[in-house]
Amino acid sequence: MSEPQDPSEPEAAETMPPPAREPVFNLPPIVLAVIGICAAVYLLQQYVLSEEQQMTLLYDGAFIPVLYTGKYGFDWFLLTRPFTYAFMHGGLAHIAINMVWLAAFGSPLANRLGALRFAMFFAVTGLASVALFWAMHPYGEAPLVGASGAISGMMGAAARFGFRTDRSAGKAAFAGPVLPVRVVLRSRGVVIFLAMWMIINLATGLLGFVPGMDGQIAWEAHIGGFVAGFFGLRWFDRGWQAPEWETSERT
Repeated sequence: MSEPQDPSEPEAAETMPPPAREPVFNLPPIVLAVIGICAAVYLLQQYVLSEEQQMTLLYDGAFIPVLYTGKYGFDWFLLTRPFTYAFMHGGLAHIAINMVWLAAFGSPLANRLGALRFAMFFAVTGLASVALFWAMHPYGEAPLVGASGAISGMMGAAARFGFRTDRSAGKAAFAGPVLPVRVVLRSRGVVIFLAMWMIINLATGLLGFVPGMDGQIAWEAHIGGFVAGFFGLRWFDRGWQAPEWETSERT
């Protein structure tokens, strides 16, 4: 004989909302904003501006190392070029690849840090990218463009989390504490990723060839951003606290 059913159970089942479905294209607003700015600048360059206007935008917006030697005097764009260069791209393949990697590594980082800290992380790692690039090519005249340096910083941050993510809140976010460097370097998966990333960057940079992309690959900028993201992540990840069950005493 079955037990009598609580009359409130069917009603509760009927009134409960259906389980929420995670959107297929679920990117944080700050990541969508960066992608939108990059796309808008690219479309402006390609389809709106004249050739002369394109050159003006490139000169005023891209990072050109020789301008920071004092050889050409001072202009106010010297203060903005180390940041605006990241929103400019040299071709369709360049922007497409960067935006895919931005979505992949930037989304869980933005969900972890929040919009403001993510924006600061993007700016600082992008600045570190051009700093190393300038240190190695102070008299270079070729303009540097692209978000690859800041995205490399996001890859460095992902390595410090051991690529651990949490989807319990309906969106992917890097999970757990920032791992000590010694722990990261003992993780076989992370070390393999770091080795492959370094080999690919050096190979494409030194050989100067990537299918579908024109121009030299600024591998120095990638390394500058990666190092800044890898070692500087703790300065941005200040709000994380271990769950209660991890901090409670065990008997």
